[in-house]
Amino acid sequence: MNIDQPQLKLRQLFAFFIPLGLSASLVTISHVIINSTLARSAQAETVIASYAIALSLLGITERPAILLRQSCSALVRDRISFRAMSAVAYYVFGAIFLIGLLVSFTPLGEWIFLYLFGVESSLLAPTVHVYQILMFVSIFSAIRCLYHGIIIFNYRTKWLTIGMVIRLVVMYLISLYYINTDRIDSGNVGAIIFLAGMIVEAIVSVFEGRRLLKTMPEKKADHPVSSSKHVMRFYKPLLYSSGIAVFLGPAVNAMLGKTVDVELSIASFAIAASLIQLVSSFFTYMHQMVLNFYPRDERVVNRFALLLGFVPAVLMAVLCYTPLGEWFMLHVMGVKGRLLEESLDALEVFILLALILPWLDFLNGIIMLRGQTKVMVWSQGANLLVAAVVLVTCVALVPAWGGQIGALATSLGCVGEMGVVYYVVRKTSLVSLEAEE
Repeated sequence: MNIDQPQLKLRQLFAFFIPLGLSASLVTISHVIINSTLARSAQAETVIASYAIALSLLGITERPAILLRQSCSALVRDRISFRAMSAVAYYVFGAIFLIGLLVSFTPLGEWIFLYLFGVESSLLAPTVHVYQILMFVSIFSAIRCLYHGIIIFNYRTKWLTIGMVIRLVVMYLISLYYINTDRIDSGNVGAIIFLAGMIVEAIVSVFEGRRLLKTMPEKKADHPVSSSKHVMRFYKPLLYSSGIAVFLGPAVNAMLGKTVDVELSIASFAIAASLIQLVSSFFTYMHQMVLNFYPRDERVVNRFALLLGFVPAVLMAVLCYTPLGEWFMLHVMGVKGRLLEESLDALEVFILLALILPWLDFLNGIIMLRGQTKVMVWSQGANLLVAAVVLVTCVALVPAWGGQIGALATSLGCVGEMGVVYYVVRKTSLVSLEAEE
């Protein structure tokens, strides 16, 4: 515990964490607004499909942008370190923009959508057109995440929720415009709504982030980060580990394509995965608790983690073993029949993942706090390796398990990842104790 600062209280941690969790949970409403708007099109299936496929590629190309949030929160403590972080961010902006141009305006994009995403030729042009708009979402997302790091470090997390609420209001108003004017004729409408929302959220983040930056010292005496080289040593392993994680989704879908009932397997896994994401999204900022409060008082942060760390698993158990889960899938998601039964079976397996995720995020926070981000390349590699072994084994031995195979592979992959992270955290902690003695 740092005796130079006031004693840390649990209420301070909740005041910091709850706005972060809310902002993460509210992201799902963005997609609800867009999908409900596109569903009103005369050719709803085609329009939604073109948007969804382009969005799935955005999920990959946006990853380097998202990592700026953790990096800035962990490394920026003064204006010099922010300038170093900004230099790296400019490279990220440029790389994302170049990738966007290549995908949007060269044959590379057509090849990716045709052969990697399996898009039908009739959907190819509409999907590319949607991505030509979505490519700019990555840029504004990167700007947003850069300033999120400053906001989080300064404990002004309510501004993340404020930015998200304003974003949702703007998206909803634009959605109403398209609905009332009956102009929902392509997936481009969804991309425009998403881009407008992201621009607004980025503006809010820049406004508050720049204001906070002015209050920070030019150079903090004991802070070692002063150049982009320092930042890259932290950022690059995060980027590499994120790149490894990209392969997991396609691997799961590819192996589910070898089960007894392919469409049922993939659909039930997708539905169960969307629910685990909905339940766990609120708890995806445990690493920020470690980054911002662990140096002050490990004991209080550990108590906070114990209070919240098991909540996602409890919520998942409620969905699986009470009528609530079936009711939610039937009346909210519109899932019925065999798909409902298979989705509930996959959801039961995902309880393990709900149990693991908060603690994995917590341990990753310790890894980032210690600057050991290279470990995350190995841990993510372990995740992919374990998941691949489980997928191959289950498809060979019990292909009738369907979507449960994907849920089991994803869950056990995270167990493997957590094993590597826990081993390193435990080992380095023991070394530190021995050095102190």
